Amino acid sequence: MTAQPPVVGITCTFFPPQAQKSPPRFGQNRSYVRASVRAGAAPLLIPLLTDKDQLRRLFDLLDGLLLPGGEDVDSAQYGQPPHERLRQVSPLRDATELTLARWAMEEGRPLLAICRGIQVLNVALGGSLYQDIQSQLPQVQKHDWFPGHPRNRLSHPVQVAPDSRLAGILGTTTLSVNSLHHQAVQDIAPGLEAIAWSPDGVCEALEAPGHPFALGLQWHPEELIDDDPRAQQIFDAWVAACCQ
Repeated sequence: MTAQPPVVGITCTFFPPQAQKSPPRFGQNRSYVRASVRAGAAPLLIPLLTDKDQLRRLFDLLDGLLLPGGEDVDSAQYGQPPHERLRQVSPLRDATELTLARWAMEEGRPLLAICRGIQVLNVALGGSLYQDIQSQLPQVQKHDWFPGHPRNRLSHPVQVAPDSRLAGILGTTTLSVNSLHHQAVQDIAPGLEAIAWSPDGVCEALEAPGHPFALGLQWHPEELIDDDPRAQQIFDAWVAACCQ
């Protein structure tokens, strides 16, 4: 008998109503679904829910969780006043994803966290963020290559710790990545380790030693799967963990 594909949850973002055009919607970029399906998973899009019993029912269906990119995390979630360059926030999405991230970490559910996702993971466990790296970090290079640029544009290299899970997945300690963010990890949460950096020292990846699979990436591998096989290998490794 063929094994059933693991069910992986991908959280949605909220699209507010547009006058005369569309009602309010939940949705997510197709690229996350495409990379997950290619890795052998069955994706389930998770709406933003205020009822924790309903959210828990969905979480219990999952073999793994993907936290995707999107809006800024509200600085109130990590005890900072809003910076003047803090952009759009979504309290409902923060509440949904922080809850899911904590459950996944507490219960050993394989977790892949991308861009906003790595930031949510860090905040969920007690870390903090740079609200705008361009203005808060001296000598930092440009990281927010959006909008107006292809999402698969390779913007800078990253250096990966050689003894990390990520280096084992990639088969290398250096690679070039896309860069679509203006926030980044600041204080690293207990239980997480920084395992990749851009040339200017910005944290580009986190892992949780001892967890079955908890990996956060600041770049967007889902946009690179057609250009670099190592990007798909990240999703393959996550889905393989979901099958355990």
